[in-house]
Amino acid sequence: MNNRPTWQERPTLFGLTLKGFTLTVIVLVMIYPIYVVILTSLSTASAVTAAGGLVTLPTDLSLDAYRELFGGGVVTRAVLVSTGVTLVGTTVSLGLTILAAYGLSRTNSLFHRPLLFLFLLTFLFTPGMIPTYLMVRELGLIDSYWSLILPSAISAFNLVVMRAFFMNIPGEVIDSARIDGAGDFRILGRIVLPMSKGVTAVIGLFYAVGYWNAFFNAVLYINDNSKWPLQLILRQYVQQGMDLVPNTRTYDSAAGALPPNLAIKMAIIVVALIPVLIIYPFVQKHFTKGVIIGAVKG
Repeated sequence: MNNRPTWQERPTLFGLTLKGFTLTVIVLVMIYPIYVVILTSLSTASAVTAAGGLVTLPTDLSLDAYRELFGGGVVTRAVLVSTGVTLVGTTVSLGLTILAAYGLSRTNSLFHRPLLFLFLLTFLFTPGMIPTYLMVRELGLIDSYWSLILPSAISAFNLVVMRAFFMNIPGEVIDSARIDGAGDFRILGRIVLPMSKGVTAVIGLFYAVGYWNAFFNAVLYINDNSKWPLQLILRQYVQQGMDLVPNTRTYDSAAGALPPNLAIKMAIIVVALIPVLIIYPFVQKHFTKGVIIGAVKG
């Protein structure tokens, strides 16, 4: 059965070929850097030396870089910190965003317009780094994991998208629930959220990726390097060229040589990429329904 609109012409062979070639090139451009990073992280010192840096062709593969990486304890602890901050932060942010978006989507709610104006005002004006740091310090959150969560707990953009989606839910459904005696929290939990799984999954992914990739709050508020998240470790030891493992390393592989620092740095990047690469395919199907509908119709 042909579902093509009558006004839309059939694609030509040249057009299909050009589209396929273009998509293939884009995919290769996106995958090639990841391939090089993974391959370099699995290469031995001799392979890295022979390649003169990043390895593009597999020659001598080894897991020594990952053994060295997780054997020192620094990266293992940083992964646990980032995982905890991401899980707790996403839960807090998603919960606050849902509550605020639902309240602001009800036009007859108390202080609806002033509160909405305050949220929208953050699109134009931000408090700045110094006032935010002073507030965090006065709250006693320096060197606390909460300093990585609370300053960015709610995103105004995510709130506006979710509010727009909630406003598209038919009012008759909510009114019928009120007639049956349901309160706001019951309506939110039993009716609104089940109808908003797509946008909730997308906003949750936005928050999770944001917390997982964040490092600047740790630079400002975390002085204890035992509480550094993975992204700050990545910045310190990859971007600034610092040695991840001290010179007193005792690890000895079967070849009798330590893995090169470049392989260890690439291994850190791989560890930082894995969670996003795993989670994204499961949430990708919700993007069109969750974000596009909520943003356009709102």
